[in-house]
Amino acid sequence: MLSTSVLRPWLVVWLYLIGLGHLTAAVGMTWLVDLPVFADYHQSVLAVFGFAPDQKEALALHSWWMSLFGATLQAFSLFFLALVYFASRYRCAAVWLWLGAGILLWAPQDIYFSLQRGVWIHLWVDLAAVGAIVPPLCVLWWWDRKWKQE
Repeated sequence: MLSTSVLRPWLVVWLYLIGLGHLTAAVGMTWLVDLPVFADYHQSVLAVFGFAPDQKEALALHSWWMSLFGATLQAFSLFFLALVYFASRYRCAAVWLWLGAGILLWAPQDIYFSLQRGVWIHLWVDLAAVGAIVPPLCVLWWWDRKWKQE
């Protein structure tokens, strides 16, 4: 079995990669939202709200909202990366716990409101995010909590 001293750095790197992935996706969401690759997503969301595919104003509004969300996600990605850095460097178990609590506060609400409108892609993305982020945070919280007690 791998020891804590071997596995801990890998979990921290994993969380950095997730943070950088979110940052990269958020920059793309902000600046590349009008690319044709997103056309089907735009149309599916607009259809859920009863907009016809040819309503340019609705598409423009949806693109604007996605750009704003992308910019917000950029900031949250930086906060996530900073907190991973501080929790890792100072073995601060509370930071791991609070990061996990934030994810577990966000995900059910995002899933609930998405499913109310039948936007199933958000369910799968949210479940993937929770599955990729929360278990490493729990393990790191457990290890660092015990480390402070020794």
